[in-house]
Amino acid sequence: MRYKNIYKGKFIERPNRFIALVELDDTPGIVEKVHVKNTGRCKELLLPGCEIYLEKSDNPNRKTQYDLVTVRKDTGTLFNIDSQTPNKITYEWLKTQDFSHIKPEFTYGNSRLDFYLEKNIAGNGINEKSKKSNLEKYLIEVKGCTLEIDGIGYFPDAPTERGVKHLRELTKAATDGFKCSVVFVVQMDGVREVRPNEKTHPEFKTALEEARAAGVNIILLLCRVTPYEVSISEVLYQH
Repeated sequence: MRYKNIYKGKFIERPNRFIALVELDDTPGIVEKVHVKNTGRCKELLLPGCEIYLEKSDNPNRKTQYDLVTVRKDTGTLFNIDSQTPNKITYEWLKTQDFSHIKPEFTYGNSRLDFYLEKNIAGNGINEKSKKSNLEKYLIEVKGCTLEIDGIGYFPDAPTERGVKHLRELTKAATDGFKCSVVFVVQMDGVREVRPNEKTHPEFKTALEEARAAGVNIILLLCRVTPYEVSISEVLYQH
């Protein structure tokens, strides 16, 4: 996943979840209002004076010209905070797998999950009925991890009732015969483990443990992050 028109700058403050005030390196002394592509807290990342990277929009009708997409933490590590990255990265990865059908935004129960997939399994049948019975069905929910503490990734960085609801739907789907997974897209280098953030949302930890006990897989997409690109470096199955 590659960005266009990237500009380097300095973070000043975040008046609300959607807006940040920044100073671009190209226009020192001028404060620019930009869109933050992440409604999470990111409080350990967005510190006054930190190095940031912004993508300039090609839409002249937008209220803000730039999207804040990447932050350099005080440790020197780049963090991609674009909330659209996880689904885009996951979709790119899924297209390289052996699925016969990929449908984003699939409604199951009372939730809209990120992906529904099908895979044809080799069998002995030769008629249409037997072919249909050799179809595996998958449901995947994607979460972006932007919180790192001492080399460990944590999710969520803010309470997420919606995330708990999705996990419970996956748990039910697993008992109904779907092959289910939660995919954590790790939006920084150097992290090889993601844990539920019990301190921030203990209910999410409980729901994740229940999902895993029901057979829901935990998959980590480890990423390589630069100011211009986010790409998968490794896929881990967390047990």
